[in-house]
Amino acid sequence: MERRKEPAFDQWVIEEANWLTLPEDVQKPGDGFDAVICLGNSFAHLPDFKGDQSDHKLALLNIASMVRPGGVLIIDHRNYDYILETGKAPQGKNIYYKSDLTQDITTSVLWVNSKPHMITLDYTIQVPQEDNQKVPELSKFRLSYYPHKLEQFKGLLNEAFNGKLEHSVYGDFQTFVPGQGKAPCYFIHVCKKTA
Repeated sequence: MERRKEPAFDQWVIEEANWLTLPEDVQKPGDGFDAVICLGNSFAHLPDFKGDQSDHKLALLNIASMVRPGGVLIIDHRNYDYILETGKAPQGKNIYYKSDLTQDITTSVLWVNSKPHMITLDYTIQVPQEDNQKVPELSKFRLSYYPHKLEQFKGLLNEAFNGKLEHSVYGDFQTFVPGQGKAPCYFIHVCKKTA
């Protein structure tokens, strides 16, 4: 906590950029950034309108180009392998926010030319009301994602770094072992650029 008082912690530069035009939108310092972080399943919101993942490949190539040699990219996505196999989201708490609220997630998959093209998750959350109301309020919202499968996403990252990376995969920020008993909700990729 004492380090938080150092001046560097208050000298943030926040810029807005498009992943598809990132090199034009953000000036890379020297050889690149020490770390690029893309968490919260945000990358899965990039659609695949062309059906060939060319936008995903371009975005990841641009993101990887921002990482200096020896630097890291940390990027995640939901466990879409599990969703596609079972038709539902893995059980477990969301690793990005603490919520004890009762929730239900209904899953649907859009298939195009026999391939999963989009996953839609409909969330229903019971929000407790003030003491004088007995029935909890229901909050409903829908989010749609491109269903990145683990092995396929690892391939996209390898291609983006031109094979020059040390790649580790975590399940919910814990060591991930394929075939482990409990299915993680999220896969987190840590890619260290090697050259």
